Amino acid sequence: MNNRFRITDWLLLLAVPSFFFFWKLALFGLIGADEPRYAQVAREMLARHDWITPTLGGTPWLEKPPLYYWQAMLTYRIFGVSDWAARLPSAFDAFLLVLAVYWFLRRFRPGFEVDGALMLATAAGMLGYARAASMDMALAATFSIAMLAWFAWFESANHRYLAAFYAFLALAMLAKGPVAPFLAAAIIVIFATLHRSLQIVRKALWPGGIVLFCAIALPWYVLVQLRNPQFFHNFIVEHNLARFGTNLYHHPESFWYYIPVSLLGWLPWAVFVLVALVWTIRRFRDSDSDTLGKFLVIWIAVVVVFFSISRSKLPGYVLPALPPGVVLLAEYVRKRIAQRPHPIVAALHALAAASLVFCALIIQYILLQHRVPWGSTVAVPLCVAFATAMGVFVLLLKDGYRILRLVTLVPGVLTLALVLRFGGIALDNALSSRPVWITLSKFNPDHLPIAVFLVPRETEYGLQFYADQKVPRYELGFVPDQEHFVVAAEGYPKGVAKAAGRKVVYLGNFPAQKLDYFYVPGR
Repeated sequence: MNNRFRITDWLLLLAVPSFFFFWKLALFGLIGADEPRYAQVAREMLARHDWITPTLGGTPWLEKPPLYYWQAMLTYRIFGVSDWAARLPSAFDAFLLVLAVYWFLRRFRPGFEVDGALMLATAAGMLGYARAASMDMALAATFSIAMLAWFAWFESANHRYLAAFYAFLALAMLAKGPVAPFLAAAIIVIFATLHRSLQIVRKALWPGGIVLFCAIALPWYVLVQLRNPQFFHNFIVEHNLARFGTNLYHHPESFWYYIPVSLLGWLPWAVFVLVALVWTIRRFRDSDSDTLGKFLVIWIAVVVVFFSISRSKLPGYVLPALPPGVVLLAEYVRKRIAQRPHPIVAALHALAAASLVFCALIIQYILLQHRVPWGSTVAVPLCVAFATAMGVFVLLLKDGYRILRLVTLVPGVLTLALVLRFGGIALDNALSSRPVWITLSKFNPDHLPIAVFLVPRETEYGLQFYADQKVPRYELGFVPDQEHFVVAAEGYPKGVAKAAGRKVVYLGNFPAQKLDYFYVPGR
């Protein structure tokens, strides 16, 4: 019987994350400015066989460390350059983190390890960033595995776990920079202070681990500085200190921004994560034995507060706070497995799960019209959402926490399937440069140079990746002398002709993104 359950566990651990992280990974093209930009940097590094200096358009691009680039270079080498291969590192990192959570719970808090791992795999924040070509998942995975390894050492005194902590913390520093060791130090010091034993910090400063950390993390930083003397100023001063302390990069948000962002990232489990947080905090004074609960709460608080203080805020920054919330929920449910949730909590959870299904059914309207339609259009989605909410609510009250995973997993799978089925093409047309490039290629069989005029950065970087060429901007005075094509904001034919300084030929447009195509002959 145990072997049968073990096989079932592993089938679930392989099937569910594979569906959420890998299924139709390239259904829509790279989105935003970061995805195509990072994907192109990795391509250029691979083409030059250079593992040290990231470049974009042949110019050093020193904003981020290399871990994602290295991973993408490997996937490009194995599978070829594509948007699918560019996203594969994040999907792999997310999968590794799910397995690490399963191992941690099975080793140190057995009984609910499969549920905890699957909760993490189906959390909205994990799903979103596992399917994106970015550094955020690499940081969240390596940092979270490092912190779980540290707590494993704390409970077992086994130095193999402490070595794993230092190794993965070094990888986290290669993923996003010095923020990783800083956050880890803050979490450990606060935990030791609340535990009334600063000896924990002293013992954690293991010389062998420090040497291991330096051996993994420092060589790239030293080599890139030697080859690029501007690296320290660009990376440390501008993209770490200035990004944290100023609004240099124009991402201002309210101080409380990461509270709703974290809750959205935990969906559909957000209600129970919040309950688990409150329940654990209330027991801080009553029990000295719940060390894991204290550690996880501190972990969440440090990450959320730190990035809340930052003047520059983006949703992905708080991703390292999501895994401890899910582990905390798994521990909470393990202790209350024989009970039933409060009816209000069950109702809120049912509404959260049903709202995801509802949004998935109307996603085309949200993406293309930026609104929620009303009237007969939403009659069927509302009925499906209502039936989902009632089913989840009734089953939770009937069977309690032991049914929580199943009744939430089914709407989660349905939501992703509906989003990809009804929203994939709409998302591609509305937000990705891939269809823009495909349409332009019909006029450009000889792959002539491409320029842009008054388009968003997302379009510029997207075309740079899909065309695999540097894309100059007309409005900045960079106009090619040879014949080329121009992708311009809709409605500016005279502006294109004036900037080009010669006659241009209007070829057509891409209405979904309000773009026009022009042919410009050589001088």
